[in-house]
Amino acid sequence: MEYQTIIYQKKENYVIITLNRPDKLNALNKQMFDELDNALKNIELDREIRALILTGAGDKAFAAGADIKELHSSDERSGKLFSEYGSYVMKRLAELKIPTIAAVNGFALGGGCELTMACQMRFASENAKFGQPEVNLGIIPGYGGTQRLTRIVGKPKAMELILTGNMISAHQAEQLGLVNAVYSQEELMQKVEDFVKIILTKGPIAVSAAVECINASEYLSPLEGLAFESFKFGQVCGTKDFKEGTLAFLEKRKANFSGE
Repeated sequence: MEYQTIIYQKKENYVIITLNRPDKLNALNKQMFDELDNALKNIELDREIRALILTGAGDKAFAAGADIKELHSSDERSGKLFSEYGSYVMKRLAELKIPTIAAVNGFALGGGCELTMACQMRFASENAKFGQPEVNLGIIPGYGGTQRLTRIVGKPKAMELILTGNMISAHQAEQLGLVNAVYSQEELMQKVEDFVKIILTKGPIAVSAAVECINASEYLSPLEGLAFESFKFGQVCGTKDFKEGTLAFLEKRKANFSGE
């Protein structure tokens, strides 16, 4: 697929996807979801890719929500389909077995905020703003916002943000646990890439297993989660990377992980 609304850039063992509709503040439309879905499928199939960074083009917005022109003509049936398709793509993102990081370089509102929350981690520039302002349009978050925001910041704060439609700053988002760290816009991408490169030095099978276990905590009971963790622990103990990592520790040298 030839991409027109996103930029797909593979660098070493990670990918940067840039939402590329800067004239529309990177608003999410059907074409962008189609292209994101295709890109995520490619990432799933490429074993060389060990991390994903998602950001927005320009210096104003990560993504300022859904494309209202597309949404405006929705009725009950088409609105449900609109929500289900966006949720499907974001679920695909959320279920990747590699680290996913949103580099939030401006407004992340509505669907844009929901897209950041489908990533496992979020780093923001100082000018970033977060919000779920859908109630101002007479609708509600439709791409998982009511669920993921509640899990991340807790029910009372999620209620406040969704029912008022208020925006919060990057530093407020950091205080709520919505954002991992805040940097100047100039250094944001470099900081995020440096962070990814640290993860890339670790055992890739172990990183993927850890991602799976942490993600599973959202839908497994505590006992089920512990059982799944023990299962994955056993799996990684059967890998060459485990033997290499433990031997390197005993020999006081840097491990040379092969991903096997």
